[in-house]
Amino acid sequence: MNLPNRITLTRIFMIPVMLVFLLVDAGWLSHEITLGVYSLPVHQLIAAVLFIVAASTDGIDGYIARKYNLVTNLGKLLDPLADKLLVGTVLIGLVAMGKCDAWIAVVIISREFAVTGLREVALLEGSVIAASKWGKAKTITQIIAISALLLNNFPFEWLSFPLDDVAMWLAAVITLYSGIDYFVKNKSVLSFSKA
Repeated sequence: MNLPNRITLTRIFMIPVMLVFLLVDAGWLSHEITLGVYSLPVHQLIAAVLFIVAASTDGIDGYIARKYNLVTNLGKLLDPLADKLLVGTVLIGLVAMGKCDAWIAVVIISREFAVTGLREVALLEGSVIAASKWGKAKTITQIIAISALLLNNFPFEWLSFPLDDVAMWLAAVITLYSGIDYFVKNKSVLSFSKA
């Protein structure tokens, strides 16, 4: 078990902890941090910090694995799984809190399943589908949108600019587009004529 894989596993183990803080609104966790018109419950702030730390480890584990030649099959399996679990879990939590439309969560999570399925079919055919620029843009916009929602639009709330809503819509559009892009560019992988 090398360092990048340990970092990825840490990201996975952070997910249930983050979810507990996101959804448990009791005792001292329910206290609000207030700055003028801006307020944020303590439990939501902790969940936001955990999400941002977990999301940032994605780039760190990949960088270390590539730089020190520590890329493993386990890492190739765990890294995208960790990303999908992190985003999917927090989106479901945000839907439960009424902070994200369910259809947006469904679009994002469905795209993740669909592209994962496409990659699995490609692996069975002996090819690998690399991450595209749209896939990377999708990840960045999702992290920005989810972070903004978790932080109750801080600091843009002071400017009366709904970055959280705009970013979530943008994330949904880019996520959908990137999924379509993967299927169009890799349609040769899907051969329905084969038995």
